[in-house]
Amino acid sequence: MRYCFALDLVDDPVKIAEYEKYHEKLRPEIEESIRSAGITEMEIYRIGNRLFMIMETNETFSFERKAEMDASNPNVQEWENLMWTYQQALPMAKPGEKWLLLDNIFRL
Repeated sequence: MRYCFALDLVDDPVKIAEYEKYHEKLRPEIEESIRSAGITEMEIYRIGNRLFMIMETNETFSFERKAEMDASNPNVQEWENLMWTYQQALPMAKPGEKWLLLDNIFRL
């Protein structure tokens, strides 16, 4: 399955550059947590302060399982807290929501 998400960064060029630096070489324990959840490919694109993430998954992936794995992994919790200092919720996000799942409205 392919899932696409959006999220904003804090609109500050210094913070955006720092955020991108963290993603140049992902921490091995974070990559492992992503892959062990059944995510086979992940890409993040940016325009201005808006991020778009494309995620490819295998048949073992579920959002519920990923959330449980992340909640019990202190490395992931530390990473998420750090990343949240650079990120900000989209205007339509509910309290506590970060990456919002996009609706696919066209495919060729």
